[in-house]
Amino acid sequence: MSIYDAIGGATAVEAAVDQFYVRVTADPVLSPYFAGRDIPSLKAHQRAFIAAAIGGPEVYKGRAIPAVHTPLKISDAHFDAVVDHLVAALTGLGVPAETTGKIGAALAPLRKEIVSA
Repeated sequence: MSIYDAIGGATAVEAAVDQFYVRVTADPVLSPYFAGRDIPSLKAHQRAFIAAAIGGPEVYKGRAIPAVHTPLKISDAHFDAVVDHLVAALTGLGVPAETTGKIGAALAPLRKEIVSA
């Protein structure tokens, strides 16, 4: 069974992404990255991206990750804070720690494509 199926599929991914955006847009360090952005569009891309990364049927069709993130000058601390918010959102929805660890491990290789500061 994929991680996607284990956490509850599309419904769980949507709930996690919604909670994730509540958290990152309320974080005073991260909120400037989201100011003036089309949050519904970002959520749709994030849902597809996360679902695809954890074994769901969705296909991420967004722009290349480095092209989107390099101009933002994201630091390791910012990357870590985003991952922490995602883990907290998943945990808040009842996803077990073992599973959130697997999700984090699936996303960790993206650090080199996202961090540029």
